[in-house]
Amino acid sequence: MDSLTPWLPTILTFLPAAAALGLTAVRSDTAAKAAGLGVSLLVLAGAVAMCVAFDPAGPATQFTLGDDGKGFEWIKALEIRYATGVDGIALSMVALTAILCPLCLLCSWDAIKDRAKSFVVAFLLLEASMIGVFCAADLFLFYVFWEAMLIPMVLIIGIWGGPRRVYAAVKFFIFTMVGSLAMLLAVLYCYHASKTFNIADLQATLPGRVELRTQIWLFTAFGLAFAIKVPLFPFHTWLPDAHVEAPTAGSVILAGVLLKMGVYGFLRLAMPFFPHAAVELAGPVVALSLVSIVFGALMSMAQSDIKKLIAYSSVSHLGFCMLGLFTFTVAGVQGAVLQMVNHGVSTGALFLLVGILYERAHKRGTDDFGGLAKVMPVYATVFMIITLSSIGLPGLNGFVGEFLVLAGAFASSKAAGAIASTGVILGAIYMLKLYRDVFFGKVTAPKHEKLRDANTRELATLAPLLALVVLLGIVPALVLDRTEPAVKRVVEAVRGVKQVEARVQP
Repeated sequence: MDSLTPWLPTILTFLPAAAALGLTAVRSDTAAKAAGLGVSLLVLAGAVAMCVAFDPAGPATQFTLGDDGKGFEWIKALEIRYATGVDGIALSMVALTAILCPLCLLCSWDAIKDRAKSFVVAFLLLEASMIGVFCAADLFLFYVFWEAMLIPMVLIIGIWGGPRRVYAAVKFFIFTMVGSLAMLLAVLYCYHASKTFNIADLQATLPGRVELRTQIWLFTAFGLAFAIKVPLFPFHTWLPDAHVEAPTAGSVILAGVLLKMGVYGFLRLAMPFFPHAAVELAGPVVALSLVSIVFGALMSMAQSDIKKLIAYSSVSHLGFCMLGLFTFTVAGVQGAVLQMVNHGVSTGALFLLVGILYERAHKRGTDDFGGLAKVMPVYATVFMIITLSSIGLPGLNGFVGEFLVLAGAFASSKAAGAIASTGVILGAIYMLKLYRDVFFGKVTAPKHEKLRDANTRELATLAPLLALVVLLGIVPALVLDRTEPAVKRVVEAVRGVKQVEARVQP
């Protein structure tokens, strides 16, 4: 196992990609579904092995390749290397991806009937590219995987989505490509300034080689790509359309993992590469984060479509993550990372639950239901637990992350902390109102009195997320202990800039 350990990121990245290519030769949709699920479970087993092997007290970045940890030569002329490595932040995202992907394939077992094999192939390619983004230690490799994950996600929305799927897929593609092109220009400039694509080397050298004005432009270019992916207000308009039109599995993976790519990009690249610019632009980013928190919550309160309500709630929750990052405190950033995981678990479960209801009733409006607690008691119980998780009930996973973010926000700015706190209150209002409308009162339609409760397969899909809701609420150290060294490294780099600026001020 020791000899394989450095190769774990590579195995987890390319195993689903290889399986996707192999499945093109399979004729049976059922066999393709079974094989895809099996491969995703193997990836999950590998991610568990990586979590066990990761040493929180060891080097910040682990599972690196090559004697010097910088991988192997790939494109010699440009000093591009195949380099992988995982710190605690990336590890948590890899684990989240590996957990959600088999659940997505399982929930699609009956839901995806048309071209099911192609769906599995697209999903495995998406899983490969997402894990590749988190494991990349070379900026060029990061960009390749960043672009690669766009294609299968567009196909999943555009082929297996709802009535307006093509519109939603094209909108998602255009928004993402605009940000990616801006990031490409910034990537090329970073190479021009440092003559390397190695992310660790760029983090060490770029802050001292690029003047503040240029840093601001480069931070903005990276930030645009990441802000669109978060999505941060006002770049959020693609998200409700994509969520509403995507199939259930697409919504789960979009909310659970793809939105986190933006926050991860800020934390992994934009802030360490350009700490001076991060300090200079912290005010506008915090302001947009606060707007996202409040705007997303208010928009959620105004929705009658359950999927769109959850989509806007993601804008609010990811606003908390961005606020935590730009408090530049260990508590705030730790809370942001933990909340990324928590949001993936809770919101992923919410989309799974909405998908179960839609498969039965072919409706998802809050006005279409009522009294389902009597009709579907097991389903209602699970929905209540996830609802309480989403609003941050103490003892469940959402509480600790929100608390740390707010602690960091109040330490940085009391006004920002106070405004962000309103998002917690509004979140409880719209989620509890949703639960009241759907599960209490009278059944709105006679046919809904005969709706089936959650079956064994559906409960098996939800069970791992329910377990994580409780486990991360009781033992958040499972994530925080592993992310702390990487978080401290980023925070110390930015704090160093702030201390220098404070000393030079008259």
